[in-house]
Amino acid sequence: MRAEGIFIAVEVEDSAAADAALAATLTEVCPVDIFAVAPSAELELVDKNIDECVLCRLCLDAAPDGAVTIIKRYDNDAQL
Repeated sequence: MRAEGIFIAVEVEDSAAADAALAATLTEVCPVDIFAVAPSAELELVDKNIDECVLCRLCLDAAPDGAVTIIKRYDNDAQL
């Protein structure tokens, strides 16, 4: 799954998005509410909050390697 703002894009592997425990963890650690838990217990990306990302890396630290990718669209799509 992927959500794009003007400045930031967030990608989450489908298998990670389907993990209810990881969805809850990402929702908890994100200070700007980019992640939410859907009624199905899967991860949702909150489109309106994507550009609020402060590049804190908390989601990257909480997820398995490669499960979450933060992309700086303003920097030639450089990954955080």
